[in-house]
Amino acid sequence: MRRRILIPALCLLLAACHVPAGSPHPSASPTPRPDSVSDSARAVPPDVERFRPEVEGLIADALGRGQSYALLSELCRVAPLRLSGSVGAEHAVEWAENAMRRCGLVNVRREPVRVPRWVRGELEFLARLDAAGLPAERYPILALGGSVATPPGGVSGELVEVRDFEELARRADEVRGKIVLFNRPMDVLESDCFAAYGGAVNQRSTGAVEAAKVGALAAIVRSMTMSLDDYPHTGATRYDPSVQQIPIAAVSTLGAEDLARRLRSGERVRLNLQLSCRTLGDVDSANVVGEIRGDVHPEQVLVLGGHLDAWDVGHGAHDDGAGCVHALEAARLIVARGLKPKRTIRVVMFMNEENGARGAEAYFKTHESELAHHVLALESDAGGFTPRGFSTDAKPETFATLAAAARVLERASATQMIVGWGGVDIGPMAKAAVPLVGFRPDDERYFDHHHGARDTIDQVHPRELALGAGAISGLAWILANLE
Repeated sequence: MRRRILIPALCLLLAACHVPAGSPHPSASPTPRPDSVSDSARAVPPDVERFRPEVEGLIADALGRGQSYALLSELCRVAPLRLSGSVGAEHAVEWAENAMRRCGLVNVRREPVRVPRWVRGELEFLARLDAAGLPAERYPILALGGSVATPPGGVSGELVEVRDFEELARRADEVRGKIVLFNRPMDVLESDCFAAYGGAVNQRSTGAVEAAKVGALAAIVRSMTMSLDDYPHTGATRYDPSVQQIPIAAVSTLGAEDLARRLRSGERVRLNLQLSCRTLGDVDSANVVGEIRGDVHPEQVLVLGGHLDAWDVGHGAHDDGAGCVHALEAARLIVARGLKPKRTIRVVMFMNEENGARGAEAYFKTHESELAHHVLALESDAGGFTPRGFSTDAKPETFATLAAAARVLERASATQMIVGWGGVDIGPMAKAAVPLVGFRPDDERYFDHHHGARDTIDQVHPRELALGAGAISGLAWILANLE
């Protein structure tokens, strides 16, 4: 079925905003191009401008009477460690269901998802060995999600540093029987931190496979952050069933720097790595869904979402407790103000984004028959920092509509609309031509916290979080009501 353009009349009106559609790799967000950025100084068409009073009221309520920080604090207290399949994840599902009802949403329900269960274990040890084979210095590490355990006593071997998979292949004979350090930093010259992350993260996601192909015993990866500190950052790794599985862990950036310095000075570095992580059987979990029913076109759906699961370190406050609360608070603000949207606004808290994205696929399969009536899906998964705007894969006509709507969000500093990625959890909906939008806050500090022990509630600023919720609420209100 050919999808109806979101707002045909307004799209024709804004044809001058024509921008080629694009959808980059999910781990890389593009630098805004001059022809793809909405400029708040441009005139806002009357059909959009008429929503300004409600939008500014929603943002004001978010700042003055909002509940976003209280909701996030509650989630972080109830379920700080909520990796898929864990007890914490189940507590988070219960919290989400109850919170949606308290916030006035209707049709609140759990939609089943079968998720993987990986357990970190208590033993995570990486040490440099002295000439006698005894531990001389210990380095902070976190096993990567999905990693296999080491044998009892761990894996010991000489260390080889590489910057990329091409260098690894060239030095295959040298690497065999040793431990590999993948040590390519995120590019500090990249203006977009998510693009810098995308340029480095393949070391983490497939480093174990590539190292095993050349006979390495184990792999360690420089943490995905630009900060130089002793806080390692975890994340998912993947195995290839045709390649031997070897253990892999992330080392802190200062740890990686020290090891690399020793190697470059000519020192022969031997390490001992010990991990007790393991993968257990899949378990039942759920996406949590609640709605504000549209009073004119209830069958037309606008999705607001974030992912409920988080890694088993820190509180998952920015990643992605903030995104869940953004979506929930955006809907609550509309309900609390007594506003009734023409289209249904559906809040979805997805399960298992971090290590499988099964919640994303489950939502797609569960709602496949109604996706032709999904007018848009918006995801917040970039932290609770100061809003900057949004990215979208929308076609030119719909992009024009979104760009115009963003220009009404000056009070929340969220006027940018750029061509880019929507998000992992809403990603499958692109197969049904649903326009995807990603919330884009300031990203300079995001990777200081991402997947690490520092992703805690005290690192979220209440006003920044509230501004994000207000911006999303305002945008949702416009798009749920345009003729």
